Amino acid sequence: MPRKIEARQSDIHGNGVFAIAPIEKGERVVEYKGKRRTHDEVDADDTGDADSGHTFLFTLNDDYVIDANHKGNKARWINHSCDPNCEAVIEEHDGKNRKKDKVFIEAIRAIKPGEELTYNYGIVLAEPHTARLKKIWACRCGSKKCTGTMLQPKKGR
Repeated sequence: MPRKIEARQSDIHGNGVFAIAPIEKGERVVEYKGKRRTHDEVDADDTGDADSGHTFLFTLNDDYVIDANHKGNKARWINHSCDPNCEAVIEEHDGKNRKKDKVFIEAIRAIKPGEELTYNYGIVLAEPHTARLKKIWACRCGSKKCTGTMLQPKKGR
């Protein structure tokens, strides 16, 4: 499979992931890899600190989180956007072992070489989304559709 992406400096934030070859709509671009940890394990250390405004954590399911701080790949550098060109898709394992579920980043439209890959992180914190937290989790995507924060509205509240 030809290499279609590379990580490098981003205008959005820090590092980013960019297309180096055309990517078709619906194409699976990369798997989000990292160590599988329970929610309790993540909550017990500082990699899940909501006050940091930075995370390599991806909620996999009710039992596990993918922690790309450990054994992560270049997918961890894909930045958030309010008008993304990709989406995260969770693929459940056929068996009962939820630790074997996977996350893939897929293109939701055609992506040209040189374009930065982005997806909506869909972050919803357990605590109230205060102005302070919205500032900590500020969005820098620059899109006309930018909401100013990576935090998503809490549904049903």
